[in-house]
Amino acid sequence: MAASIDQAIDDDPLSVVVDQIAAVERGLSADRIREVTQTVLPGRTVQRRVAQELRDNAGVLRTGRSPSVWAVGKLLVALTKAGAVQVAVPRCCGCDREIRSLLSRKGGLWACGGCSRAKEECGACGTIGYVISRDRLGRPRCPRCPDDEDPTEELIEAVTGRHPGLERETVERALAGCSTRRAVRRRVAWAVLDQPELLTGVGAQAPTPSALAFINALVDAGATTVVRPGCALCGVADRLRAKRDGQRICWRCDDEARAETCASCGKLRKPGYRNDDGRAVCRDCRANDPISHEPCTGCGHRRRVKARTAQGPWCQQCSPREHRECSVCGQTRRCLTSRATGSPWCRNCRSRHIRCSSCGAVAPLRGGTLRAPLCAPCLNPDPDFWDRCPLCATSWQFGTEPCQRCLVGQRLSELLGHRDDEVPAELEPFRRALAGVERPDHAMGWLAKPKVATLLTALGGDPRSVTHDVLDELPAGKPLNHLRAVLVASGVLPARDERIAQLERWAADQIATRTDPHDRRILHGYAIWHHLRRLRRRLRGQPMTVAQGSNVRVHITAAIQLLEHASNRCGSLNAYTQGELDEFLAHHATYPSRAAHFVRWAVAHRHAHNMKAPATRWAGPSGPYDEDRRWEVARRLLHDDGPPVADRVAGLLLLLYAQTVNTIRHLTVGHVQRDGERLTILFGDRPIVLPAPLDALVEELITHRRGHTLLDVPGTWLFPGRLPGQPLSSSQVVKRLRGLGIKPRQDRGTALFTLAAEIPAVILARTLGIHRSVAVQWQRASGGDWAAYAADVAARPVRTSPPAG
Repeated sequence: MAASIDQAIDDDPLSVVVDQIAAVERGLSADRIREVTQTVLPGRTVQRRVAQELRDNAGVLRTGRSPSVWAVGKLLVALTKAGAVQVAVPRCCGCDREIRSLLSRKGGLWACGGCSRAKEECGACGTIGYVISRDRLGRPRCPRCPDDEDPTEELIEAVTGRHPGLERETVERALAGCSTRRAVRRRVAWAVLDQPELLTGVGAQAPTPSALAFINALVDAGATTVVRPGCALCGVADRLRAKRDGQRICWRCDDEARAETCASCGKLRKPGYRNDDGRAVCRDCRANDPISHEPCTGCGHRRRVKARTAQGPWCQQCSPREHRECSVCGQTRRCLTSRATGSPWCRNCRSRHIRCSSCGAVAPLRGGTLRAPLCAPCLNPDPDFWDRCPLCATSWQFGTEPCQRCLVGQRLSELLGHRDDEVPAELEPFRRALAGVERPDHAMGWLAKPKVATLLTALGGDPRSVTHDVLDELPAGKPLNHLRAVLVASGVLPARDERIAQLERWAADQIATRTDPHDRRILHGYAIWHHLRRLRRRLRGQPMTVAQGSNVRVHITAAIQLLEHASNRCGSLNAYTQGELDEFLAHHATYPSRAAHFVRWAVAHRHAHNMKAPATRWAGPSGPYDEDRRWEVARRLLHDDGPPVADRVAGLLLLLYAQTVNTIRHLTVGHVQRDGERLTILFGDRPIVLPAPLDALVEELITHRRGHTLLDVPGTWLFPGRLPGQPLSSSQVVKRLRGLGIKPRQDRGTALFTLAAEIPAVILARTLGIHRSVAVQWQRASGGDWAAYAADVAARPVRTSPPAG
């Protein structure tokens, strides 16, 4: 039975309270009891607390005597005023009289006004009685010895004398506005008279909070010599609502001081409420706890309460919203009123970062429209209109909380294990790069990712210097690749070809998995000394392509497969026979041509004997070729302004000049040169003149190219990618070209076939940057005549230098 009651309290505490009251009170209907109860107890937490109290102390409804929770006493008073007869009226714990205006003492005791007032010794006559006022020294005064001193005139003379810019009327209005009670105004005046420095920077030491309102009213009235009170801990002048060690602090520092470990999520946060065990639970866990969920008035599902109206609770999806037309984007959405313009603007526009149409700076949107957005200084150039960041004092904003750019440095210091706003000297360029990004909100979002936070925490906890080897020990993945790219772009780490580094680690792992020492030695020679050594010599410092890495991986995988087959059949590769090899290549090999290459290498290096494997060579270019389609797509890219400029240029370079995707992505600004009125691009040894309108598109791309990275450093790449300091990946280029209707392999073959039929192979190789043997193969396939070009060159007149004078 107890378990069922507890479950009912968790599911619907309001109904439990109504049922318990209805079991005692017969003069009111259940609907009327529910209406009164819901008015007095609007929150689900207080409803659960009252339901539990009535379950454990049901007699309070008939006796009206404490101790009991404060909300139960309020509910009894409200029910009595609504006409309840059987429900008891709360009674004073001191005199046992009925209480119509509930006052409380410590320990859950209810008291009337007379019993709740403490008696003290009068500071004037010495009698013990009720206190009606206190004098300037804080001594109590009884009704026969009132203190009628009015320090208003003394305060006005003192303030106007110390601050000549203030007028008498301004001080009077500020004092009258801080409180409606005369006793409070007297305490404010005495506090300022006793501590004049409260007006000049030590407002946090004010003995009464109304003194803060008085000082703020003077500042708002234009007092230039009066300093707005700031938090005693952080210095921020924003809602000093609490007191610690005799000084006023802001709500943020108060939350940090009150923070406890949440019993649900384990984070150090300010308690939202306490569970049945008395342990603190933060506000987020309280709201997300299914116990706190209520049936939505709109959809009827039990969900987290977003808003409450007279009709009942509402969830996030069903909560009533006021929709207006946003003054920035023009869409009808739920809007707030902008403090800067006084016009409505939606949530999306409040979080936008834009390039200001007036000054060109990238900053948060503060006004204007999407076509002509404005930043804060351009919207209102008056510096006094805006607040400042308390850390950098440069951000123009509403509110005195730290700006996002300063929060980036703080968050990075926390992740790296430093309490202050400092990082190790070797990581200082990294911190400056992150704090200097155009979009600090993107940097904060990146630092908030759990995997990035884990990597930075591990990096900060490592006493060694930051190197590529240290990063290689961290968990591999895209977050680590991006962090490495950011460190390289900011100058913390030197540049490194990550593809070949990953290939080397993969090859080492594959070699280490071989248990047989003889097989391990063979695979080491084939992978390290044959493939990787040849690959480095072929690259000559250039970055490795995806295709080159895949080719090496496939060769090594084929070699491992053959070694495993030989080990299972005859124990070693040296004892492998030609028949077993033929059977393996015909039925078991995943990559027969690569396995045959390994066999030829093994025989040449005397790791195998009496075996032969056929070699498969390139048979030359093959179709199909669609010349009409190629020119149709090229004309569309030249004259259609719809696709992005970068995609149009990449497609035209492939269609017109037969460039591979890898060559296109590695183009830099240095490959494009302006020679007078001509614009040239360099693919091979000879520059090519770009015709109109392609030259205009390339110049536009160079001018407006932007990286899509966190640091936004396009560098010299013509097509910057998503990783800082690196070009666009091959897969992204292929994806974009296919989105334009281009088939990269077929359309490049068509372009190369057409060019080879018109241009001699030697010129084709020099201008397009391809090998001469490849150019010859394409020329033969297209039917071009290289011999005619050689005869034409031989027939040219030989230029002889004039004889020396």
